[in-house]
Formats: sequence, structure tokens, C-alpha cells
Amino acid sequence: MARRATRAAAFGTAARAAIRGQGKTKETPVNAPISRRSAAAAGLALVSATSARAQGTDWPSRPVRVIVPWPPGGTADSVARVLFAETSQRTRQQFVVDNRTGATGMIGSGYVATQPADGYTVLYGTTPLSTAVLFPQITFDPARDLVPVFQAITVPQLLLMHPSVPAASVADVIADAKARPGAQNWASAGSGGVQHLALELFSRRAGIQVNHIPYRGGGPATNDLLAGQVQYYWGNADTAISFVKEGRLKALCHTGATRLASLPHLPPLSDTLPGFETYEWNGLFVPAGTPPAIVARLNAMMNETLATPAVAERLRGLDLQSRANTPEQFADFFRGQSSRWNSFIQEAGIRLE
Repeated sequence: MARRATRAAAFGTAARAAIRGQGKTKETPVNAPISRRSAAAAGLALVSATSARAQGTDWPSRPVRVIVPWPPGGTADSVARVLFAETSQRTRQQFVVDNRTGATGMIGSGYVATQPADGYTVLYGTTPLSTAVLFPQITFDPARDLVPVFQAITVPQLLLMHPSVPAASVADVIADAKARPGAQNWASAGSGGVQHLALELFSRRAGIQVNHIPYRGGGPATNDLLAGQVQYYWGNADTAISFVKEGRLKALCHTGATRLASLPHLPPLSDTLPGFETYEWNGLFVPAGTPPAIVARLNAMMNETLATPAVAERLRGLDLQSRANTPEQFADFFRGQSSRWNSFIQEAGIRLE
């Protein structure tokens, strides 16, 4: 079981204050991947776009704000900027990334839920939206107040360590944790996120107790791991691959189903703990009540962006999994993720302090 560290003791108070409207803003101009369906389903987005145009929508006729509820440097911010830079260039419409951080993504997400349903404020949402049972203080319901539009990526986590840690295998990590209960310090990108839940799941499956240290995003967590302030981290593959290849971090396994193209020697954790599989995911949401024509148009835009060679190559190079999808497919995926994680949270008795 993962135990919260002193460093994070103020999370609950800060989160509640932030959710009441004190989040930071910085404005500038990642479980299993969505199931494969027929090629016709992937093409439905383009048909929907034609229908949207036929209904006469002129959206977008002015800049669109894309709320990223995480700070710069992590998976969500980095991928959102890649996708929307290409979308802006290709469509000649301005999509402006706006970082509204805090409370494991709930501040920015809640902000979008209260905005006009006109397509001019959209959310680049992440996995914590499917773990809302952990956040009883929030004033919105992701399933009720947000509409899934487009699944951008899924990405597995890597079990990362500072090079000073002598462990050479997952078995070594588990053995050390059993010999020194509560002594290992494990970072995550935030309480209630998939990295935190992957750690909780790992701890329970392995029968160990470790010290969980949540950060306000993947960037700060990675920086402290590089500096040796923490020893372990369930980091997203895309943000950690370069550090592993440079020898600045060690990786022992990943949480995907198959070997990674960029680190083919790295085994999946399921080799040690059968059936263990977790992913971070990113996707676009709009406020409930947004016209279906706008939802269809935005989905088609993003599928077209995803298909551009430059974007597709960039995502593949970071082991980010993506494929064309419809709003209905993403909604099904989101419901499945919410059911899986909320059931685990309740069964394991996980609570945020």
C-alpha cells in the first residue's frame, strides 16, 4: 500500500481552495487503448464532419481555447501543443493552449464544465477524469457535465529509478520494499492520477508498503527523480524515454501489453505480475450541451491532424498509441475506464488526505 509523504500533506487543503477558483493560469498562442473496430467506424468522423457543415455551423469563427489542466513539461501539455499547433496551421484557425493547473487536473476540468457550450472552450482531459470518486469536493460530474469528443493518445508507464538505486529487476524492488516497509519513496504526477493508482495497484499485487509523494505534474516529478530527491517513479513512457537512453534514469519494466518500439529490451510488468496493465490517456471534451455539429466538426479536425505524417511519426517515436476514433468510441472507452478505476478505488479503500 502506498503511504502519503509529508511533502504532500497539504494537498487536500490546497486542492479544495484551488477548486474554489484559486488555480494558476498560464496562456500561450496517455486502461487499454481504444478497441479496434472496422475501418468504416474510423471513417465515420469524416462523414460526421460533412454532416456538420451541411447543418450550416460556422464554427470556429474565432480563436478556440484549449484548457490543459496540467503544467508544461508533462505528457498532456506536450501532446496538446503538438496536436493543436498542427491543427491551427492546417485549418488556419487559432487554437490557444491555456494551462489551468491544480488538484490533479480538476481545476481546469471543472472550469471547462462551467463554460458556455459553444465550442470555444474545450478541455484536453486526462485519466483523473475517470477517477472522480477520489474527489468528493469537486462541484462537477465529468460524466454529466462534459462530453467526450476525441481520444488523442494512450501511453503506458515505466517503472523508473534514479541510477543510484542498485535494483536490477522488479523482483529486486519488491524484495527491498518487503525488507524495508515504507522506506522507498515513489513519485507520481499527482494524487488520484493513473500513476498514483498504478502504484497502489502494484503495491497491493506485490504485497508491499511504500511512500507515495505526489507532485503537481509529471515535469516536476521527473526533475526530482533526476536530482535524486525521490528514488522511484511511475513515469509516462513518452517523457522518460530520452532520459533512459541517456543513462540519466533506469527503467525496469513498463505497464503496456507488448514490448515498446523505443525500448525493445524492456519487459512488460505483466511478466512478473500477470495481467498488470495500465495506461495514461488524453482526450478532448466539451461542455455538456455543445451542439452535435460542433462535436462532429472538432472530432473530424483532430482525426485529420492525427493522420498527418509529421504528427503520426512524432507520436510513434514517443511510444504514444493513437488511432482514428469517433465521439461514441471515446465515450465507451471513458465509461469503461471510469468503471474500472472507481471500482478499484472503492475496493482498495483509497482516500486522498
